[in-house]
Order: sequence, then C-alpha cells, then structure tokens
Amino acid sequence: MRLWSVHPQYLDAKGLVALWREGLLAKAVLSGKTQGYRAHPQLLRFREHPTPLLAINHYLAAVLIEAQARGYRFDARKIDPKAAASPIPVTLGQLHYEWAHLLRKLHARAPEKARLCASVKHPEPHPLFFLVDGPIAPWEVVPTET
Repeated sequence: MRLWSVHPQYLDAKGLVALWREGLLAKAVLSGKTQGYRAHPQLLRFREHPTPLLAINHYLAAVLIEAQARGYRFDARKIDPKAAASPIPVTLGQLHYEWAHLLRKLHARAPEKARLCASVKHPEPHPLFFLVDGPIAPWEVVPTET
C-alpha cells in the first residue's frame, strides 16, 4: 500500500488507478470493514488524525478530481467527495523520499511521464498535506542496502 504524499497529478495512469484502489482499501481498514492491512504503517497518519474517515475521504476526493480531469471514470459513490478534513503535516524529507521513489517507478513504467516530472524541482504535496521541515517519517519503510 502506498498512500502518496505527493500530488496525484504526478502519477502515471497505473499509479493513479493503484492509488484509488489502495485509498479505498485504507478507507475500509479505517472503517473497520476488513481484517487485512490494519497495522500497515501508511495508515498511521490517518489514524492519528482527529477524524480519520473524513481525512481518507478528503484524500480520495483529490484523487478523484485528478482522475476526472484525465477522463477516467472512478466511482465517486465509493467516497464522500465533499468531505473536508483538517490538513496533515508532511515533512520535506518524506516528500523528497517519495518523489525519488516515484521517479524511479516512472522511469521503469512510464518514461514519458518521468521525462515530464524530471524538471520538477519542488513537487507539490497532495492537497490534504502541508509541508513542514523534517526528515523521512518514522513510519516509512526505507529499504536498506546490502
């Protein structure tokens, strides 16, 4: 599961569809409607939010807006597209870590999108998040080199 901190505009088609599905899974977990993924670290910042379900709906609403702008037909009935939640902080370290991770993925599966994103020096965060100084989030699973 990857609930990106970067704005969904940077995702390729495969990434945007995956984000929608994973966001819906996160919503099911936060709603107590599934047994799997309950301890997934990506959910921590949503669980810590005062209104976790509003936060995940707000997150998914931005994904839906991006999908609709691209002409995709995501099922808006699966979320509350008018949900509003207070913003969540994301550190610059986390955003930059995810940006580098996304660029590697784009180079492998969507070279044209990677080329377009390569010129972006300061990626925008997802609309639910606001930037603060700091390192990679403690919940992030960073692979170790062997």
